Parts: sequence; C-alpha cells; structure tokens
Amino acid sequence: MKNILVTGGAGFIGSNYINYILNERDDYFIVNLDKLTYAGNLENLKSSQANKNYHFIKGDIANSDLVNFIFEKFNIKYVVNFAAESHVDRSISGSEIFYRTNVIGTNILLETARKFEVEKFLQISTDEVYGSLGKEGLFSENTPLSPNSPYASSKAAADMMALAFHHTFGMPVVVTRCSNNYGPFQFPEKLIPLMILNSLNNKKLPIYGDGLNVRDWIYVIDHNKAINLVLEKGNAGEVYNIGASNEMKNIEIVKLILKYLNKPENLIQYVKDRPGHDRRYAIDSTKIKNELGWMPEFSFEKAIEKTIDWYLQNKNWWERIINGEYQKYYETQYKF
Repeated sequence: MKNILVTGGAGFIGSNYINYILNERDDYFIVNLDKLTYAGNLENLKSSQANKNYHFIKGDIANSDLVNFIFEKFNIKYVVNFAAESHVDRSISGSEIFYRTNVIGTNILLETARKFEVEKFLQISTDEVYGSLGKEGLFSENTPLSPNSPYASSKAAADMMALAFHHTFGMPVVVTRCSNNYGPFQFPEKLIPLMILNSLNNKKLPIYGDGLNVRDWIYVIDHNKAINLVLEKGNAGEVYNIGASNEMKNIEIVKLILKYLNKPENLIQYVKDRPGHDRRYAIDSTKIKNELGWMPEFSFEKAIEKTIDWYLQNKNWWERIINGEYQKYYETQYKF
C-alpha cells in the first residue's frame, strides 16, 4: 500500500486526481489535506468519500504541527502537492496569501517530508513560471524561469526550493509544469467555466484586452494520468512539462462555447486587460513522452464537449458556487 499525502485535494485538479486514482487503484491510501478556501469543495469528492482508502483532513499546509502529525500518524511516504492559491487575478488584487501558501507552505511540506524520509515528493507547478512567449517557440524544461505575476513568481519560488532540496539533501523531488487545465469541478473564476456559466445565464462574457492571448489547453484527466506516471516513474531532481499541444486564442475558446450552446456572439464584452497579461504559453512535452511514455488521450474537441456537458448536467453544483462571495468578487473584477 502506498500512503500518499495529497494536498489541495478538494480543489479542481486535486479532486479529479483523487477520484481518478481511487477509481483505478486499490493499492493507494490517500490522505487529503485541504484548507477548504473559496475554491475547495468537498462535493467534488462525493465518489471517493466512502472509499476505505481515503481520509480527509481540513487544514493548512503552512501549519507545521498539523503537517508533522499527519506524516507521523499515517506513515506518509509520498507527497503530491497541489495546494496553492492559483488565480492570477486574485494575486494581483492581493499577493500575501499566495506567498504564504505557495512558498511557506511548500517549505513546511518539504522540511517535514525530509524528516520522514519520503520516497517521492511531487511538486505540481505551472507553465506560467516561464513567463510569456512570442509568436514562435515552446517552453521546454530548460527554458529560463521568468514569472510575470505574483502568482507565477510564488510558484517559481516553490519550484526552485523543491529542486534545491533535491540538490542539497538528496530528496527524491520531482516537479511537473502543466499547461491550462479544463474539465469537471473547475471553479468558475477561470476562463472556460466562466464562459460556460455566463453563456447559460445569458450574461455578458468578459474578455480581457483583444482576446488574442494564446493558451495551451489540456483536459484534467490527461493531466492527472501524467501526474501519476511521474509519481511512479519520474526521476528525482527532474522537471517534466505536461501539455497536449492545443494552442488556442482566448476568443476562439469563447466563440466555440457560444456555438456549442447556441448562444449569440453579442454576449461577448471586451474589458480592460489585466496588468502584466502574458501573451502566449505553449508547452513542449517531448521529455515526458519520450522518457515515461505518456500521451494525452483526449482531443480538445471531444474533451471540451464533455466539459460543457458536465456543467449542463451539474447545475446544482455551480449554482451554489456563483452566489454569495463569488458574486461580490465577480462584480469587482469585471466592471462593464
């Protein structure tokens, strides 16, 4: 049995990972540590809650006493660190919590993992640490880090710290950097769910700047399969980029969603661009494909339809989210 601490497991990517793993494997015991901030939702984990190989603990990765207790009580030997404040817009509005969670929290996890001699520490990161690309080229694992937002800088700091623990202490640390995810359970502040829900509610669709910023998209299940492959076979001290080679302009994504939902394009509303908005991201995934044999299974066309259908079929889930505090944030962020 592999005893794994999954941090941030009630969030979008983390909850999909836990549900996927517990559905596929019976030799993993997962302890899910999540602070349940605004984006954490235990409803995401309904399919896993009764599983005998799953245990949830509400708490903060920056609480060293709690983290130490978890490692000792559950004999943790593997860590998958999803826990992070992750929305660029919120990091621009206020950055302190990003550095507390993403940097200090990661440091506490690393120090505790070193103390208990874990067999693998997987730091989940983002392509945003590389900065912005021009019209050509791809981010490789050797691309210099050049983060341009408080969020991206906090993740870059955590990456470098994790790799330093490998270099200095010989810790079995691996870092993954992924392109933009989409799929079930994604909090509606992110582009794809925001556009889906606003379209369904016949609300304006706020598009930053000219809408021509390019992102590389991957279905969350493909990402999670790659993560588990790296957990089992990734080499210590290495970085693995994960992407599905689906570059699309933001406005193209929005128009595709409108077309699928049979909604008019006059719902699109361009708004003032956010500060320091990176123009283009694109991932080179050659390393993980060649060294570990990973390949994405879902085409963008198939997976985006699955994603839209999920939101159509799970109205109760997102209606509870878009009311209350989220609505206040939305009205502050997008001023028409």
